[in-house]
Amino acid sequence: MLASGAMSLGQAIVLGIIQGLSEFLPISSSAHLYVVPKLLGWPYHGIAFDVALHWGTLLALLIAFWRDWWNLARDVFASDRAVSSKALQTWAMIAVASIPAAIAGFVLKDIAETQLRSLPLQAATLTVFGFLLWWVDRVAPVRQESGLPGWRTSLIMGFAQAISLVPGVSRSGVTITAGRSAGLSRVAAARFSFLLATPITFGAGLLELKNLGANGVSTPVLLAGVVSAAIVGVLAIRGLISWLGRAGFAAFFIYRVALALVIVVTLARAA
Repeated sequence: MLASGAMSLGQAIVLGIIQGLSEFLPISSSAHLYVVPKLLGWPYHGIAFDVALHWGTLLALLIAFWRDWWNLARDVFASDRAVSSKALQTWAMIAVASIPAAIAGFVLKDIAETQLRSLPLQAATLTVFGFLLWWVDRVAPVRQESGLPGWRTSLIMGFAQAISLVPGVSRSGVTITAGRSAGLSRVAAARFSFLLATPITFGAGLLELKNLGANGVSTPVLLAGVVSAAIVGVLAIRGLISWLGRAGFAAFFIYRVALALVIVVTLARAA
């Protein structure tokens, strides 16, 4: 459902900040971009605007991991055959692991914009997947401290990424959960999660370009949201990786439960 009112510059900046934080912290950006306007009484401008903000977080990903992408591109043409083969394998893993989410996004796009936006569903997914993130991290042994995962783990994380189409799941949260379950350390799981986010974010942004003019958001206002999402996104990426080097996911689980309770209480009062 698209909004009838115009979005202000301040609202776009606030939503960009929320996108930059919640896309990379394991707290679900899709839930926040829908729930926050509802709680504040702002018009919701549709999933096209939400995806537009992902151009900001895509920029954040490229800034934060430019060296990784540059090295992968350079190593493809390395004279050392082992180095070149490893780079090609990594590109292939990222591409193949992105396919499940791409298919899910294409097939379930209409459902994602309607039925899956249910606030009770989002309260449930925030809680359930927040618990899974915390619990898996506590019980799963670490078998790989750093570096890129193998084919099995990358595919597990790729299929997990497809589940994040449901608001409240959290793309970063569910892929990190999958990576930890496969034996990656917190930091290694987070880094590959962010690399995996890059192609799917780019693809989703391209698909929604044609719908941007229909969401009632002017170009300057949209750009303000994108820029704020990019700036905050870079800070969130660096902050999360630093945090995961010394702490776990309990704080994020508590926050997700608290947000779910806010949703439940708000719905109860409106009933």
